[in-house]
Amino acid sequence: MLKGAERGVLAIADISGYTGFLAGSELEHAQDVLRDLIQTVVGKQRPLLRLAKLEGDAAFSYALTESPDGSALLDTLEASYFAFRRRLESIRRATSCDCNACVLIPNLNLKFVAHYGEFVRERLFGVEELTGTDVIVVHRLLKNDVVESKGFSGYALLTDALLQAARLNPEPLGLVEHHQAYESIGEVVGWVHDLEPRWQREQELRRVRVTAKDQFDVVEADIPASASEVWAYVTDPARRADYVPGVERVDEVPVDGRRGVGTTNHCVHGAGVSLEEVLDWRPYDYFTLKNTMQGGTWITTEELQETPDGTHVTIRFQRPRAGKDRAWMQVAMPMMRPMYEASLDRLAALIRDQASELASTA
Repeated sequence: MLKGAERGVLAIADISGYTGFLAGSELEHAQDVLRDLIQTVVGKQRPLLRLAKLEGDAAFSYALTESPDGSALLDTLEASYFAFRRRLESIRRATSCDCNACVLIPNLNLKFVAHYGEFVRERLFGVEELTGTDVIVVHRLLKNDVVESKGFSGYALLTDALLQAARLNPEPLGLVEHHQAYESIGEVVGWVHDLEPRWQREQELRRVRVTAKDQFDVVEADIPASASEVWAYVTDPARRADYVPGVERVDEVPVDGRRGVGTTNHCVHGAGVSLEEVLDWRPYDYFTLKNTMQGGTWITTEELQETPDGTHVTIRFQRPRAGKDRAWMQVAMPMMRPMYEASLDRLAALIRDQASELASTA
């Protein structure tokens, strides 16, 4: 029986320059490089985007959602691009081989196209296939003149339909409008996110990370979910009230239309309000917050480390430098620690309950 139409994000990660790379390289070595890079990209997209299938030098993925989280989607695309660039550099540095495949590695780059719309999922010969007009649209988007008209080599082309569904404002994000006409489809309005400057900024940004030698105290827990799933919970203000004791809501003030360094969160709990400022932001590895409430200020780094059974979460509290701040931490930490521990326990239970519900309805 044909399933009904569903709505969600459709995305393709495509390794550009691969045709020339393959034509000028030894086939076996070139395929090894492609496999390595595709695995790196797909790994960083989970679980926000689910792999539909591999299509040569591209990975077609999707996410079922009526209301996409635009900030999380941009984080995922950028994290995939950064991982690709790091892996590309690692492969280049790790080999002393002078074959054509290794010589041509620097010519490779990565682009994304993403759309929002309807599609049908059905199984054909044991394989899940996505069909529908919007599936055709996202594939047609791979043929565009962004490189020629905009000069961007590594980029994400997002359709206007996706921006509207994800409530993303292109102006503060610095997205560039792009129009592309296709036979039988007509003109598609999109917005281009140049990833090269983001990659340069990622390399230049100052790290603000509380390490073991800097810590005043530490709280740890194991969460039965991937690092990207845990990241989605602990960084999305709308989800905070679901597992943090006493929190009624969190009012987020993003920078340039998305979460990241400089974002502030006003955490409302009963009659009190605390302020969080993001000092460092490395999806899906760690983030650092400056926390302020009546009486004191403290800095924490929350690290996510994937394990065979899920993700190990480590929250490190920075040792204050000033004597008066250390005295305040000595008094406050015995009260704050149980709250942090309870939050992680509740988050683990929430994720287990949701997994059980999904299993029972599958």
